[in-house]
Amino acid sequence: MAAKIDRTPMPTQEPEIRKTNFYEVALGYTPEMAALEASRCLDCKNPKCVQGCPVEVNIPGFIRAINENDMTKAVEVLKQKNNLPAVCGRVCPQETQCEAQCVLGIKGKPVAIGRLERFTADWEMAQEKAQSNTDETPISKIDQKVAVIGGGPAGLTAAADLAKMGYAVTLFEALHTPGGVLMYGIPEFRLPKAVVQKEIDSIRALGVDIEVNSVVGKLITVDELLNEEGFDAVFIGTGAGLPHFMNIPGENANGIYSANEFLTRINLMKAYDYPHHRTPVKIGKRVAVIGAGNVAMDAARTALRLGAEESFIVYRRSAEEMPARHEEIEHAEEEGVQFLLLHSPIAYHADESGQLIGMTLQKFELGEPDASGRRRPVAIKGATIDMDIDTVVVAIGQGPNPLVTKTTTGLDLTQKGNIMADSESGATSIEGVFAGGDIVTGAATVILAMGAGKKSARAIDAYLTEKRNKN
Repeated sequence: MAAKIDRTPMPTQEPEIRKTNFYEVALGYTPEMAALEASRCLDCKNPKCVQGCPVEVNIPGFIRAINENDMTKAVEVLKQKNNLPAVCGRVCPQETQCEAQCVLGIKGKPVAIGRLERFTADWEMAQEKAQSNTDETPISKIDQKVAVIGGGPAGLTAAADLAKMGYAVTLFEALHTPGGVLMYGIPEFRLPKAVVQKEIDSIRALGVDIEVNSVVGKLITVDELLNEEGFDAVFIGTGAGLPHFMNIPGENANGIYSANEFLTRINLMKAYDYPHHRTPVKIGKRVAVIGAGNVAMDAARTALRLGAEESFIVYRRSAEEMPARHEEIEHAEEEGVQFLLLHSPIAYHADESGQLIGMTLQKFELGEPDASGRRRPVAIKGATIDMDIDTVVVAIGQGPNPLVTKTTTGLDLTQKGNIMADSESGATSIEGVFAGGDIVTGAATVILAMGAGKKSARAIDAYLTEKRNKN
């Protein structure tokens, strides 16, 4: 019966309306929609969907509770493993993880696990009395301290799990607001900041002490945390916040942003609400975003909302190789973002005042697949075009934040500057120091960073338990 029910579509704002505002694009399921979609779940005895979830959510369990109309139970089951369900329900690539393992997807469409996760988390947030900690059993406190560096998905997850285990946890966040990429990178129309803040509040309610404006590597070092401040273990989850550029002529012209700066100004510093918030972003009439990942889609869609007449995705491969989620590409197309494929800039041009006015693009064709499995772009000799443009956002990836790694003695790094850490435990070359997320793997997804934080929390608990037993 479940297989015969069509997957319930997600209601959204109409494209012509949403591209003029920063309200959330996806509107969420109604209770009736959620009940219908939950009824599609087969409640498998061997749920492969759980195997596809980096944070090990009991997916059949929380969907079963929805089917039973027991939303309190659904929240309880969901939050046993996931400390940020409202976030994951919005930005996690379920289509390549839990939903990719769903049995219904073999012959049809998988259960919309992410949409049901969002519905459950949003239901909890809508209640007058927060349901964040449905288990009222007092947590037995442990007389050991853990420092968590970085308030992004990896750090928040590690901090929450360790607090639930009873450890005294202090999280150090460099910016004035915790959340990391959830706050500064992902636009309001995809992930409302009020939602992120409520998730952070629930983690703070577990007893996690969050210290903002605390730049580890400047104000204090990892060595000092361990040797002078009395912390028994440290988790580093500082992410990949160092923007990459192409190092081509004219790249220092006014009007060229890194995606990091562009989105941070707009999201965290609220440039979209200028002049009520005094951090403006200058947007020209024609905006080009270099790259085709989720960050590039976010930037291109944001540019339209800020008043750009035309917004382009410029990508050196074809549509099949674009790394962004299909849903994000589809939404961008619906909103009027234009795609200039098999092209990449080789030079930028500025006027006498240094303001960007154009760029020269190299045309490409596709060759054999590279290490990523995507066909390699090959420049077509002599095939270039000039394009008038007045704003460029470079979204070609980011590297590891070097502040912590450069000030930590004995910390082994890769050639790219990422921390070398055990894939299962997050253990580094320094005893008592663990790491996870983008600072280890390079830029990846929110849910993979959360999974790394969860693994490290378990490893830290094992390490500190052994330490206690020795004493």
